Amino acid sequence: MKTLLVVGAGPKALAVAAKAHVLRKLGLPAPRVVVVEAHAVGGNWLPSGGWTDGQHRLGTSPEKDVGFPYRTTWARGRNQEINQAMQAYSWTSFLVDQGGYAEWIDRGRPSPQHHVWAKYLQWVGHRIDLELVLGQVTSISPTAGGWLVSVTDVNTRAERRLDADELMLTGPGRSTRALAEHPKMLSVAEFWELAGRRALPVSSRVAVIGGGETAGSALDELVRHEMLTVSVISPMATLYTRGESYFENSLYSDPGKWSGLTLEQRRDVIRRTDRGVFSVRVQESLLGDNRVHHLQGRVVRVADQGTAIALTLRNELRPDQVHAFDLVVDATGGHPLWFLDLFDADAADLLELAVGGPLTQARVEAAIDYNLAVSGLESPLYLPNFAALTQGPGFPNLSCLGELSDRVLRPAVGGGGVAMGATALENSQ
Repeated sequence: MKTLLVVGAGPKALAVAAKAHVLRKLGLPAPRVVVVEAHAVGGNWLPSGGWTDGQHRLGTSPEKDVGFPYRTTWARGRNQEINQAMQAYSWTSFLVDQGGYAEWIDRGRPSPQHHVWAKYLQWVGHRIDLELVLGQVTSISPTAGGWLVSVTDVNTRAERRLDADELMLTGPGRSTRALAEHPKMLSVAEFWELAGRRALPVSSRVAVIGGGETAGSALDELVRHEMLTVSVISPMATLYTRGESYFENSLYSDPGKWSGLTLEQRRDVIRRTDRGVFSVRVQESLLGDNRVHHLQGRVVRVADQGTAIALTLRNELRPDQVHAFDLVVDATGGHPLWFLDLFDADAADLLELAVGGPLTQARVEAAIDYNLAVSGLESPLYLPNFAALTQGPGFPNLSCLGELSDRVLRPAVGGGGVAMGATALENSQ
Protein backbone atom coordinates (compact mmCIF):
# COMPACT_ATOMS: atom_id res chain seq x y z
CA MET A 1 0.00 0.00 0.00
CA LYS A 2 1.39 3.38 -1.00
CA THR A 3 1.41 6.29 1.41
CA LEU A 4 -0.04 9.67 0.44
CA LEU A 5 1.04 12.43 2.81
CA VAL A 6 -1.11 15.56 2.86
CA VAL A 7 0.11 18.82 4.37
CA GLY A 8 -2.85 20.68 5.88
CA ALA A 9 -5.94 19.13 7.50
CA GLY A 10 -8.52 21.18 5.64
CA PRO A 11 -11.44 20.22 3.37
CA LYS A 12 -9.21 18.88 0.57
CA ALA A 13 -7.31 16.58 2.92
CA LEU A 14 -10.53 15.31 4.51
CA ALA A 15 -12.11 14.73 1.09
CA VAL A 16 -9.18 12.60 -0.06
CA ALA A 17 -8.89 10.74 3.25
CA ALA A 18 -12.64 10.01 3.34
CA LYS A 19 -12.67 8.76 -0.26
CA ALA A 20 -9.64 6.51 0.40
CA HIS A 21 -11.41 5.18 3.51
CA VAL A 22 -14.52 4.37 1.48
CA LEU A 23 -12.52 2.66 -1.27
CA ARG A 24 -10.77 0.41 1.24
CA LYS A 25 -14.08 -0.47 2.92
CA LEU A 26 -15.43 -1.51 -0.49
CA GLY A 27 -12.38 -3.65 -1.18
CA LEU A 28 -10.90 -1.28 -3.74
CA PRO A 29 -7.22 -0.25 -3.69
CA ALA A 30 -6.38 3.09 -2.12
CA PRO A 31 -3.29 4.59 -0.53
CA ARG A 32 -2.75 5.06 3.16
CA VAL A 33 -3.46 8.76 3.80
CA VAL A 34 -1.44 10.56 6.47
CA VAL A 35 -2.28 14.20 7.21
CA VAL A 36 0.15 16.65 8.83
CA GLU A 37 -1.38 19.70 10.49
CA ALA A 38 0.15 22.36 12.74
CA HIS A 39 -3.07 23.41 14.53
CA ALA A 40 -6.13 21.17 14.34
CA VAL A 41 -8.40 19.60 11.76
CA GLY A 42 -10.09 22.51 10.02
CA GLY A 43 -7.57 24.85 11.66
CA ASN A 44 -7.84 27.61 9.04
CA TRP A 45 -11.54 27.90 9.88
CA LEU A 46 -10.77 28.44 13.56
CA PRO A 47 -9.30 31.51 15.31
CA SER A 48 -6.11 29.54 16.04
CA GLY A 49 -5.40 29.29 12.30
CA GLY A 50 -5.09 33.06 11.85
CA TRP A 51 -7.47 33.41 8.87
CA THR A 52 -10.75 34.07 10.71
CA ASP A 53 -12.26 34.61 14.12
CA GLY A 54 -14.48 31.59 13.43
CA GLN A 55 -17.69 33.63 13.64
CA HIS A 56 -18.08 34.70 10.01
CA ARG A 57 -20.01 32.58 7.56
CA LEU A 58 -18.88 30.22 4.84
CA GLY A 59 -18.94 31.83 1.39
CA THR A 60 -20.20 28.70 -0.38
CA SER A 61 -23.02 26.27 0.33
CA PRO A 62 -22.07 23.69 3.00
CA GLU A 63 -23.78 21.07 0.86
CA LYS A 64 -20.67 21.29 -1.33
CA ASP A 65 -19.10 19.01 1.25
CA VAL A 66 -16.27 16.45 1.14
CA GLY A 67 -18.17 14.22 -1.29
CA PHE A 68 -19.76 16.78 -3.62
CA PRO A 69 -20.78 16.37 -6.44
CA TYR A 70 -21.09 12.61 -5.69
CA ARG A 71 -20.33 11.69 -9.29
CA THR A 72 -17.54 9.10 -9.29
CA THR A 73 -17.23 7.66 -12.80
CA TRP A 74 -14.01 5.62 -13.00
CA ALA A 75 -14.77 2.55 -10.85
CA ARG A 76 -16.69 0.58 -13.45
CA GLY A 77 -19.63 -1.22 -11.85
CA ARG A 78 -18.88 0.28 -8.40
CA ASN A 79 -19.50 3.98 -8.92
CA GLN A 80 -22.90 4.07 -7.25
CA GLU A 81 -21.58 2.17 -4.24
CA ILE A 82 -18.83 4.74 -3.79
CA ASN A 83 -21.21 7.68 -4.13
CA GLN A 84 -23.66 6.20 -1.63
CA ALA A 85 -20.91 5.34 0.85
CA MET A 86 -19.53 8.88 0.69
CA GLN A 87 -22.93 10.26 1.71
CA ALA A 88 -22.25 8.93 5.20
CA TYR A 89 -19.75 11.82 5.52
CA SER A 90 -21.92 14.56 4.01
CA TRP A 91 -22.88 17.85 5.61
CA THR A 92 -26.48 16.69 6.03
CA SER A 93 -25.34 13.43 7.69
CA PHE A 94 -23.31 15.55 10.11
CA LEU A 95 -26.38 17.65 10.95
CA VAL A 96 -28.54 14.55 11.43
CA ASP A 97 -25.90 13.05 13.72
CA GLN A 98 -25.66 16.29 15.72
CA GLY A 99 -29.44 16.75 15.89
CA GLY A 100 -29.51 20.00 13.94
CA TYR A 101 -30.85 18.97 10.55
CA ALA A 102 -34.48 20.07 10.98
CA GLU A 103 -33.49 23.46 12.42
CA TRP A 104 -31.06 24.06 9.55
CA ILE A 105 -33.80 23.31 7.02
CA ASP A 106 -36.37 25.45 8.83
CA ARG A 107 -33.95 28.38 8.93
CA GLY A 108 -33.53 28.25 5.16
CA ARG A 109 -30.25 26.31 4.84
CA PRO A 110 -27.97 29.13 6.03
CA SER A 111 -24.23 28.99 5.46
CA PRO A 112 -22.59 27.90 8.71
CA GLN A 113 -20.12 29.94 10.70
CA HIS A 114 -16.50 29.04 10.06
CA HIS A 115 -16.07 27.28 13.40
CA VAL A 116 -19.09 25.06 12.64
CA TRP A 117 -17.56 24.11 9.29
CA ALA A 118 -14.38 23.17 11.18
CA LYS A 119 -16.50 21.06 13.52
CA TYR A 120 -17.94 19.27 10.48
CA LEU A 121 -14.45 18.50 9.16
CA GLN A 122 -13.42 17.23 12.59
CA TRP A 123 -16.52 15.02 12.65
CA VAL A 124 -15.51 13.52 9.29
CA GLY A 125 -11.97 12.94 10.57
CA HIS A 126 -13.27 11.14 13.64
CA ARG A 127 -15.62 8.95 11.59
CA ILE A 128 -12.87 7.78 9.25
CA ASP A 129 -10.19 7.41 11.96
CA LEU A 130 -8.05 10.01 10.25
CA GLU A 131 -4.33 9.35 10.63
CA LEU A 132 -3.26 12.78 11.85
CA VAL A 133 0.21 14.02 12.74
CA LEU A 134 0.12 17.27 14.73
CA GLY A 135 3.26 19.08 13.74
CA GLN A 136 4.89 21.80 11.69
CA VAL A 137 6.51 20.78 8.41
CA THR A 138 10.06 22.14 8.35
CA SER A 139 11.50 20.65 5.16
CA ILE A 140 10.60 18.55 2.13
CA SER A 141 13.15 16.45 0.24
CA PRO A 142 12.87 14.05 -2.71
CA THR A 143 13.91 10.42 -2.30
CA ALA A 144 14.46 7.60 -4.77
CA GLY A 145 10.84 6.49 -4.44
CA GLY A 146 8.97 9.46 -3.09
CA TRP A 147 9.30 12.25 -0.55
CA LEU A 148 10.86 12.76 2.87
CA VAL A 149 9.02 15.26 5.04
CA SER A 150 10.54 16.58 8.27
CA VAL A 151 8.03 17.53 10.96
CA THR A 152 8.41 19.23 14.35
CA ASP A 153 5.94 17.97 16.96
CA VAL A 154 3.72 20.81 18.21
CA ASN A 155 3.87 19.60 21.82
CA THR A 156 7.30 18.05 22.39
CA ARG A 157 9.18 20.01 19.66
CA ALA A 158 10.76 16.69 18.73
CA GLU A 159 11.79 16.21 15.10
CA ARG A 160 10.53 13.27 13.07
CA ARG A 161 10.78 12.27 9.44
CA LEU A 162 7.90 10.86 7.43
CA ASP A 163 8.40 8.86 4.24
CA ALA A 164 5.71 9.09 1.57
CA ASP A 165 5.25 7.78 -1.95
CA GLU A 166 3.04 10.74 -2.87
CA LEU A 167 2.68 14.27 -1.50
CA MET A 168 -0.22 16.73 -1.56
CA LEU A 169 0.16 20.34 -0.43
CA THR A 170 -2.92 22.36 0.54
CA GLY A 171 -3.73 25.63 2.23
CA PRO A 172 -2.86 29.29 1.70
CA GLY A 173 0.35 29.38 3.72
CA ARG A 174 1.03 31.85 6.52
CA SER A 175 -1.45 34.53 7.53
CA THR A 176 1.19 36.53 9.44
CA ARG A 177 2.78 38.31 6.48
CA ALA A 178 1.92 41.92 5.65
CA LEU A 179 2.87 44.27 2.85
CA ALA A 180 5.12 46.25 5.19
CA GLU A 181 6.25 46.20 8.80
CA HIS A 182 4.40 49.14 10.28
CA PRO A 183 2.54 49.52 13.59
CA LYS A 184 -0.59 50.68 11.76
CA MET A 185 -0.58 47.87 9.18
CA LEU A 186 -2.03 44.55 10.29
CA SER A 187 -1.58 41.13 8.76
CA VAL A 188 -4.65 38.90 8.48
CA ALA A 189 -3.58 37.00 11.61
CA GLU A 190 -3.04 40.19 13.60
CA PHE A 191 -6.37 41.59 12.48
CA TRP A 192 -8.37 38.53 13.53
CA GLU A 193 -6.48 38.16 16.79
CA LEU A 194 -7.40 41.74 17.74
CA ALA A 195 -10.95 41.41 16.42
CA GLY A 196 -11.44 38.23 18.43
CA ARG A 197 -10.42 40.07 21.61
CA ARG A 198 -12.52 43.12 20.66
CA ALA A 199 -9.26 45.05 20.78
CA LEU A 200 -9.09 46.65 17.33
CA PRO A 201 -7.59 50.15 17.63
CA VAL A 202 -10.10 52.99 17.57
CA SER A 203 -9.75 54.40 14.05
CA SER A 204 -11.56 56.88 11.86
CA ARG A 205 -10.05 56.05 8.48
CA VAL A 206 -9.48 52.36 7.79
CA ALA A 207 -8.27 50.62 4.62
CA VAL A 208 -8.41 46.98 3.56
CA ILE A 209 -6.01 45.93 0.80
CA GLY A 210 -7.46 43.16 -1.37
CA GLY A 211 -10.56 42.36 -3.38
CA GLY A 212 -11.10 38.67 -2.60
CA GLU A 213 -12.91 36.70 0.07
CA THR A 214 -10.18 37.28 2.67
CA ALA A 215 -10.73 41.03 2.28
CA GLY A 216 -14.48 40.52 2.21
CA SER A 217 -14.46 38.80 5.60
CA ALA A 218 -12.32 41.59 7.08
CA LEU A 219 -14.75 44.19 5.72
CA ASP A 220 -17.69 42.24 7.08
CA GLU A 221 -16.09 42.56 10.51
CA LEU A 222 -14.98 46.19 10.22
CA VAL A 223 -18.44 47.55 9.36
CA ARG A 224 -19.59 46.28 12.75
CA HIS A 225 -17.23 48.74 14.43
CA GLU A 226 -17.35 52.51 14.81
CA MET A 227 -15.30 53.56 11.77
CA LEU A 228 -15.98 56.77 9.86
CA THR A 229 -14.74 55.44 6.51
CA VAL A 230 -13.64 52.02 5.27
CA SER A 231 -11.76 52.00 1.97
CA VAL A 232 -11.20 48.86 -0.08
CA ILE A 233 -8.01 49.02 -2.14
CA SER A 234 -7.68 46.74 -5.17
CA PRO A 235 -6.41 47.05 -8.76
CA MET A 236 -9.81 46.09 -10.16
CA ALA A 237 -12.11 48.72 -11.65
CA THR A 238 -14.72 48.05 -8.99
CA LEU A 239 -15.76 45.49 -6.36
CA TYR A 240 -17.08 42.43 -8.13
CA THR A 241 -19.54 39.86 -6.82
CA ARG A 242 -18.95 36.16 -7.28
CA GLY A 243 -21.16 34.70 -10.00
CA GLU A 244 -23.77 32.47 -8.37
CA SER A 245 -26.05 31.49 -11.23
CA TYR A 246 -26.41 27.92 -12.48
CA PHE A 247 -24.18 28.63 -15.46
CA GLU A 248 -21.20 29.80 -13.40
CA ASN A 249 -21.68 27.21 -10.67
CA SER A 250 -21.91 24.34 -13.15
CA LEU A 251 -18.38 25.07 -14.38
CA TYR A 252 -17.17 24.66 -10.80
CA SER A 253 -19.17 21.51 -10.08
CA ASP A 254 -18.43 19.81 -13.42
CA PRO A 255 -14.81 20.36 -14.52
CA GLY A 256 -15.48 18.16 -17.54
CA LYS A 257 -16.75 21.23 -19.40
CA TRP A 258 -13.47 23.05 -18.79
CA SER A 259 -11.51 21.30 -21.54
CA GLY A 260 -13.83 22.80 -24.17
CA LEU A 261 -12.79 26.38 -23.32
CA THR A 262 -9.84 28.28 -24.71
CA LEU A 263 -7.14 29.58 -22.40
CA GLU A 264 -8.48 33.13 -22.55
CA GLN A 265 -12.04 31.95 -21.85
CA ARG A 266 -10.78 30.05 -18.81
CA ARG A 267 -8.95 33.07 -17.47
CA ASP A 268 -12.04 35.20 -18.01
CA VAL A 269 -14.23 32.77 -16.01
CA ILE A 270 -11.74 32.69 -13.13
CA ARG A 271 -11.35 36.47 -13.15
CA ARG A 272 -15.12 37.09 -13.13
CA THR A 273 -16.17 34.44 -10.64
CA ASP A 274 -13.34 33.61 -8.26
CA ARG A 275 -10.27 35.82 -8.02
CA GLY A 276 -10.81 39.28 -6.61
CA VAL A 277 -14.53 38.86 -5.95
CA PHE A 278 -16.75 38.99 -2.86
CA SER A 279 -19.46 36.52 -2.02
CA VAL A 280 -23.01 37.69 -2.69
CA ARG A 281 -23.77 37.72 1.05
CA VAL A 282 -20.80 39.99 1.89
CA GLN A 283 -21.48 42.28 -1.06
CA GLU A 284 -25.11 42.72 0.00
CA SER A 285 -24.07 43.59 3.56
CA LEU A 286 -21.74 46.31 2.24
CA LEU A 287 -24.14 47.87 -0.27
CA GLY A 288 -26.21 49.66 2.33
CA ASP A 289 -23.23 51.02 4.28
CA ASN A 290 -22.18 54.45 3.01
CA ARG A 291 -18.91 54.29 4.94
CA VAL A 292 -17.48 51.74 2.48
CA HIS A 293 -15.68 53.01 -0.63
CA HIS A 294 -13.43 51.52 -3.29
CA LEU A 295 -10.02 52.92 -4.23
CA GLN A 296 -8.50 51.51 -7.40
CA GLY A 297 -4.77 50.88 -7.58
CA ARG A 298 -1.81 48.87 -6.37
CA VAL A 299 0.03 49.86 -3.21
CA VAL A 300 3.60 50.70 -4.21
CA ARG A 301 4.79 52.62 -1.14
CA VAL A 302 4.08 52.71 2.59
CA ALA A 303 5.22 55.67 4.69
CA ASP A 304 4.48 57.64 7.85
CA GLN A 305 2.33 60.76 7.60
CA GLY A 306 2.20 62.36 11.01
CA THR A 307 0.27 59.94 13.21
CA ALA A 308 -1.19 58.16 10.17
CA ILE A 309 0.08 55.67 7.60
CA ALA A 310 0.25 56.83 3.98
CA LEU A 311 -0.26 54.48 1.05
CA THR A 312 0.79 55.39 -2.48
CA LEU A 313 -1.58 53.87 -5.07
CA ARG A 314 -0.49 53.35 -8.65
CA ASN A 315 -2.73 53.16 -11.72
CA GLU A 316 -1.57 53.01 -15.32
CA LEU A 317 -3.68 55.88 -16.65
CA ARG A 318 -3.19 58.51 -13.94
CA PRO A 319 -0.50 59.85 -11.61
CA ASP A 320 0.22 58.11 -8.30
CA GLN A 321 -2.15 59.04 -5.49
CA VAL A 322 -1.39 59.16 -1.77
CA HIS A 323 -4.06 58.35 0.83
CA ALA A 324 -3.64 58.45 4.60
CA PHE A 325 -5.29 56.07 7.07
CA ASP A 326 -5.34 55.38 10.79
CA LEU A 327 -5.31 51.62 10.26
CA VAL A 328 -4.62 49.31 7.30
CA VAL A 329 -5.36 45.59 6.97
CA ASP A 330 -3.36 43.66 4.38
CA ALA A 331 -5.96 41.10 3.27
CA THR A 332 -4.40 40.18 -0.07
CA GLY A 333 -4.46 36.52 0.97
CA GLY A 334 -1.79 33.84 1.15
CA HIS A 335 1.35 33.55 -0.95
CA PRO A 336 0.59 30.85 -3.57
CA LEU A 337 4.15 29.47 -3.64
CA TRP A 338 4.51 29.39 0.15
CA PHE A 339 5.63 25.76 0.12
CA LEU A 340 8.86 26.58 -1.72
CA ASP A 341 10.27 27.77 1.60
CA LEU A 342 10.04 24.14 2.74
CA PHE A 343 11.69 22.58 -0.32
CA ASP A 344 15.37 21.76 -0.10
CA ALA A 345 17.63 22.46 -3.10
CA ASP A 346 17.07 19.03 -4.64
CA ALA A 347 13.28 19.31 -4.41
CA ALA A 348 13.33 22.80 -5.91
CA ASP A 349 15.58 21.62 -8.76
CA LEU A 350 13.27 18.70 -9.56
CA LEU A 351 10.26 20.99 -9.65
CA GLU A 352 12.07 23.50 -11.87
CA LEU A 353 12.93 20.74 -14.35
CA ALA A 354 9.30 19.56 -14.34
CA VAL A 355 7.80 22.99 -15.02
CA GLY A 356 10.49 24.01 -17.50
CA GLY A 357 12.12 26.98 -15.82
CA PRO A 358 12.28 29.18 -12.72
CA LEU A 359 9.44 28.53 -10.33
CA THR A 360 6.64 30.99 -10.96
CA GLN A 361 2.92 30.70 -10.34
CA ALA A 362 2.22 30.69 -14.10
CA ARG A 363 4.66 27.84 -14.79
CA VAL A 364 3.34 25.70 -11.96
CA GLU A 365 -0.27 26.28 -13.05
CA ALA A 366 0.55 25.24 -16.61
CA ALA A 367 2.13 21.98 -15.39
CA ILE A 368 -0.84 20.59 -13.44
CA ASP A 369 -2.05 17.32 -14.93
CA TYR A 370 -5.44 15.58 -14.89
CA ASN A 371 -4.72 13.98 -11.51
CA LEU A 372 -3.92 17.45 -10.07
CA ALA A 373 -0.22 16.57 -9.81
CA VAL A 374 2.71 18.31 -11.46
CA SER A 375 3.42 16.52 -14.74
CA GLY A 376 6.96 15.30 -15.28
CA LEU A 377 7.69 14.24 -11.70
CA GLU A 378 8.39 10.58 -10.98
CA SER A 379 6.84 10.80 -7.51
CA PRO A 380 3.44 12.56 -7.53
CA LEU A 381 3.24 16.07 -6.10
CA TYR A 382 -0.43 17.10 -5.96
CA LEU A 383 -1.07 20.85 -5.99
CA PRO A 384 -4.86 21.30 -6.26
CA ASN A 385 -4.62 25.01 -5.44
CA PHE A 386 -2.90 25.52 -8.83
CA ALA A 387 -5.32 23.41 -10.86
CA ALA A 388 -7.87 26.07 -11.85
CA LEU A 389 -6.40 27.06 -15.20
CA THR A 390 -5.71 23.62 -16.68
CA GLN A 391 -8.27 21.42 -14.89
CA GLY A 392 -11.17 23.51 -13.58
CA PRO A 393 -11.94 26.47 -11.29
CA GLY A 394 -13.50 24.38 -8.52
CA PHE A 395 -10.35 22.51 -7.46
CA PRO A 396 -8.62 25.30 -5.50
CA ASN A 397 -11.74 25.97 -3.40
CA LEU A 398 -14.69 24.06 -1.92
CA SER A 399 -16.67 23.65 -5.12
CA CYS A 400 -15.94 20.02 -6.12
CA LEU A 401 -14.13 18.24 -3.29
CA GLY A 402 -15.50 14.84 -4.35
CA GLU A 403 -14.18 15.30 -7.89
CA LEU A 404 -10.84 16.41 -6.41
CA SER A 405 -10.53 13.19 -4.41
CA ASP A 406 -11.47 11.15 -7.49
CA ARG A 407 -8.71 12.79 -9.53
CA VAL A 408 -6.06 12.31 -6.83
CA LEU A 409 -6.98 8.70 -6.02
CA ARG A 410 -7.85 7.48 -9.51
CA PRO A 411 -4.32 6.25 -10.37
CA ALA A 412 -4.55 3.84 -7.44
CA VAL A 413 -7.40 2.04 -9.23
CA GLY A 414 -5.79 2.21 -12.63
CA GLY A 415 -6.28 4.92 -15.18
CA GLY A 416 -5.28 8.52 -15.20
CA GLY A 417 -6.08 11.17 -17.69
CA VAL A 418 -4.46 13.40 -20.19
CA ALA A 419 -4.27 17.07 -19.33
CA MET A 420 -4.11 19.84 -21.84
CA GLY A 421 -1.74 22.24 -20.14
CA ALA A 422 -1.65 25.96 -20.80
CA THR A 423 1.28 25.73 -23.22
CA ALA A 424 -0.41 23.05 -25.32
CA LEU A 425 -3.63 25.00 -25.23
CA GLU A 426 -1.92 28.14 -26.46
CA ASN A 427 -0.31 26.22 -29.31
CA SER A 428 -3.67 24.79 -30.35
CA GLN A 429 -5.32 28.18 -30.86
